[in-house]
Amino acid sequence: MRLLNWNLLSQSERDAALSRPAQRDPQATAAAAAAIIAAVRRGGDDALRDLTQRFDGVRLQDLAVSEAEFSQAEAALSAVQHAAIETAISTVRKFHGAQAAPPLRVETAPGVVCERISVPVRAVGLYVPAGSAPLPSTAIMLAVPAALAGCPVRIMCTPPRPDGAADPAVLVAGKAGVELVFKVGGAQAIAAMAYGTQSVPKCDKLYGPGNAWVTAAKLLCAGDAAGAAADLPAGVSEVLVIADDGAHAAFVAADLLAQAEHSPEAQALLVTTSRELVERVEEEVRGQAKSLARAAILAESVANIRLLVVDSLETAFGVANEYAPEHLLLEIRDARSWLGRVSAAGSVFLGDWSPESMGDYCSGTNHTLPTYGFARAYSGLSLDDFQ
Repeated sequence: MRLLNWNLLSQSERDAALSRPAQRDPQATAAAAAAIIAAVRRGGDDALRDLTQRFDGVRLQDLAVSEAEFSQAEAALSAVQHAAIETAISTVRKFHGAQAAPPLRVETAPGVVCERISVPVRAVGLYVPAGSAPLPSTAIMLAVPAALAGCPVRIMCTPPRPDGAADPAVLVAGKAGVELVFKVGGAQAIAAMAYGTQSVPKCDKLYGPGNAWVTAAKLLCAGDAAGAAADLPAGVSEVLVIADDGAHAAFVAADLLAQAEHSPEAQALLVTTSRELVERVEEEVRGQAKSLARAAILAESVANIRLLVVDSLETAFGVANEYAPEHLLLEIRDARSWLGRVSAAGSVFLGDWSPESMGDYCSGTNHTLPTYGFARAYSGLSLDDFQ
């Protein structure tokens, strides 16, 4: 962790403090993603099998998840796990169902009627990461609005486990809106859905978060007329917490760690007016990290935590808007009164009792959010993105 006094930093030092570790070599990442896309376009299913063996360590015969695998996934989960997934599906469906807008009809001049109607995107490709932690929550966040929008073709790609099977919880969660799932991950999955292969249908638009290579692949495919549009640049997880001297240090530390444990490139920032709080948060981060299962990842990502001391909350919001975080937590007094100061954030959590992890799983809001500063121009995923 690095403690920095914002007011004493030069502009270049401020830029360095807010730089994302996942963006250290974007040109090399884009070049690697482009090579993978080209391989999939040339080789189709054979290229997908080769790349899956190369990156996931497993050789697949069938890329699609079979009905037997779906049944095995259902049986693999406990009643408690099924109930948790159903609860999350229910809250996400409730929030996204309320986003449907009625048709707009306006007579702009006598006898001149203009209308705006929504129709579903014809074919959507949903990407659900796995890696060190499969994300059934992402399957819910993508499948539910796709189904609510009525998209006729809804497919999902997710990396296989070492045994060649897809994660059971991801499959069960995906049943909220998809029937066709492929065991393909990374930039190769994006290429397959964007251009189509012998097995994977070509999609009109792609959705879902991923690592830097997945994000680069989505952007490359979206820039190609023969490819597929992309929802938003949703890459490596990040959080920024604004806290005053009344914040709970244990809560702040937990929110920082909840993002830092996602991956070694994840980033967590605290911006506060209280030097005393910083010291207490540092202690809490060290203490809580010892009890978390993903200690190996935290051993790397904790180095990306920045603890910034500012002279006022006004300055804190200026820093937050400059960084444009994926998740913004306002652990300050009367948090709602400050909401008007936020101009760039993917999702905002108000007050001490609004933990970011609720939004990641089951509050009902969508956790597919813009990262890398793209919150300056993009919103989080919504029903409208599927129409």
